[in-house]
Amino acid sequence: MTEMQNRDYLLISPCRDEAEYMRRTLDSVVAQTVTPALWIVVDDGSTDATPEILAEYAARHDWIRVVQKPDRGGRAVGPGVIEAFYHGLDTVDLADFPYLCKLDLDLDLPSDYFETLIARMEQTPRLGSASGRSCYRTAAGELVSEGHGTEMSEGMTKFYRRECFRQIGGFVREVMWDGIDCHTARRMGWIVRSYDDLKFEHLRPMGSSQKGIYTGRRRHGAGQYYMGSDPLYFTATAIRKMARKPYVMGGLATLQGYFGAWMRGAPRHEDAELRRFIRSYQRNALLRGKSRTIARIEAEREAGWRDA
Repeated sequence: MTEMQNRDYLLISPCRDEAEYMRRTLDSVVAQTVTPALWIVVDDGSTDATPEILAEYAARHDWIRVVQKPDRGGRAVGPGVIEAFYHGLDTVDLADFPYLCKLDLDLDLPSDYFETLIARMEQTPRLGSASGRSCYRTAAGELVSEGHGTEMSEGMTKFYRRECFRQIGGFVREVMWDGIDCHTARRMGWIVRSYDDLKFEHLRPMGSSQKGIYTGRRRHGAGQYYMGSDPLYFTATAIRKMARKPYVMGGLATLQGYFGAWMRGAPRHEDAELRRFIRSYQRNALLRGKSRTIARIEAEREAGWRDA
């Protein structure tokens, strides 16, 4: 860098009943080599020890701010999480922060996590959203990838350049908010990535739900239908998921969610052009692979991004 750049970043963490995991997340953020300018934690009606733990950390760190949200009566996922996210974001002026991250409280991050993401955005002006790669720890203590591709920033730690977040209109309040945002950003010419060399531990099984993992998988399938995913592409991804725990049944549950929504005539995302863009990307990815397809999209849309 030829001059000092503003590295202030805002973290917003919606949470409810996270006492089991949250100390590890809190400690890993406190240990960051670049400390957040502000961390807003939105307590969405916790009934366990979450409020006491948050009060303890907020008393020790003046950059941690706890925002209370009225109890909705139960743990919320998808739209409820984004509603809580905006409950926190609405308390600040986003113009004060060049970077923004929606961060879950069931993660253990490496100490250079945010410094690394900021450095990569400084190096690549088109990089609009980024994350590391989520892993889980096996009984033998080994970290194993949860199987995401590198073409999306991961939903539990969405790190955004402010300009990109604003241009895409932020997050939609639907189940597939963490896929729609990446496709929208790429359609507008931004680069979106998750990085294999920046791993973090996910302490709760990915795709689970407050009602169980199969409910979570069915919800994911219905969300893919809402987003506009191509049925052939989604079926192929569901078959691949059958090789991961919970074996076979997890993939079948996603298919049940997708085709059940289709048969019910469930509503789809209102932006038909975005749905067409997503289907075109997915069909080309099946034929040519994700990496080649994304490289082509990024090359084709660079001029439009520069004009914008």
